[in-house]
Amino acid sequence: MAHLVETMAYAGEVPWHGLGTKVPHDLSPQQMLVKAGLDWTVSKRGMMTTDGIEVPEKVALVRDSDNSVLDIVGKDWNPVQNLEAFEFFNDFVRSGDMEMHTAGSLMEGRVIWALAKVNEKFEVFGNDVIESYLLFSNPHRFGQSIDVRFTPIRVVCNNTLTLSLNSKSVSSVKVSHKKSFDAESVKETLGVAKEKLSKYKEMAEFLGSKRYNQTSVAEYLDGLFPSYSKKNGEHFLSRPAERVYELLEQQPGANFAPGSWWSAFNAVTFFTDHERGRDADARLQSAWYGQSKSLKLKALEDAVEYAEAA
Repeated sequence: MAHLVETMAYAGEVPWHGLGTKVPHDLSPQQMLVKAGLDWTVSKRGMMTTDGIEVPEKVALVRDSDNSVLDIVGKDWNPVQNLEAFEFFNDFVRSGDMEMHTAGSLMEGRVIWALAKVNEKFEVFGNDVIESYLLFSNPHRFGQSIDVRFTPIRVVCNNTLTLSLNSKSVSSVKVSHKKSFDAESVKETLGVAKEKLSKYKEMAEFLGSKRYNQTSVAEYLDGLFPSYSKKNGEHFLSRPAERVYELLEQQPGANFAPGSWWSAFNAVTFFTDHERGRDADARLQSAWYGQSKSLKLKALEDAVEYAEAA
């Protein structure tokens, strides 16, 4: 089975998914672009039928380095070149606010990402460290927008967390390919990482201060991983829910705020990032863009609701 990850480079320790080529931690965005194998451009090219008739209002989005067709888009679709996406990080890296962490290509070049580590972090419950990252996704495919967002990561288990949906602070910005990409506007809208991380710390501390019981945590997991089978009229947890229940005490970092909704939420994120899915790069794609991303958003919202009721 083909890998979702086409090319990738990373600085520092091996990423949790175990993929990619190691590079120095002090690369510029442009150097990271090259090391990740992303120094190629895309262009829009007209299409014709086999009998020479021009296809109206549609063009092929083509990777110029190998002439591979990435997708079919409208003529008003504005591609953002990989170099332009990486230049977004220039000011942050030069000022020392960020350093390039990972970058790569998914699905044969259809999704390009760059992840930068922000020089802001916090600790809760002794030594449970949460670091902040900025993820820039540049899709070369129809129906997907440019996505720039902050992504907290729990160091003890390398779980990719999510920002609270209840926060009024903007944690992500999407830009349609129907208009030109304005990097300065995105930076202004996105705001400052310190403010977002501070709000996330407040939420983590709140979840860690509220304890679950066997009934409430079983309801929580059943809501995330529902079971549709019954034995003798009795409802049982699904297999994924049972596994997450085991992870409440087995996950890395289980000693931080044990028995709390912070622990319950992180058992879900550990399961989705490290165990769910067929292989490592499928888990990466799902954690950032797919079902696991949506599941973790629901897991956080539900955990906050249960904590408020505790």
